[in-house]
Amino acid sequence: QVQLVESGGGLVQPGGSLKLSCKFSGQPMSNYAMAWFRQTPEKEREFIAAIFSSGIYTHYGDSVKGRFTISRDNAQNMVYLQMNSLKPEDTAVYYCAAGKWYRERGYSEDYDWWGQGTQVTVSS
Repeated sequence: QVQLVESGGGLVQPGGSLKLSCKFSGQPMSNYAMAWFRQTPEKEREFIAAIFSSGIYTHYGDSVKGRFTISRDNAQNMVYLQMNSLKPEDTAVYYCAAGKWYRERGYSEDYDWWGQGTQVTVSS
């Protein structure tokens, strides 16, 4: 049974940085593509980033390209999202997701397992 637990959210000032973590358990994480999404009450779930099972490929949503970096440590079963140059519009609940196949289309339907989310608030 795959389980995902996010951590690292919090309050940060505009222009600041934050690193989110996602702990994967239940199966070897190296068999799965991983991704980050975010959601606010006003918007649909938005794709942020995805990473291939070995980490060799990554893909980003247009709104975070050049600011956010996804990475993974298969030995530790951890996925990370480094967020730099944060803006107020980055405020959302951030979700970690796992799927059997790596795809670069950013559809939430491609991922079968989800964490509970961690709140990120960007405000002065």
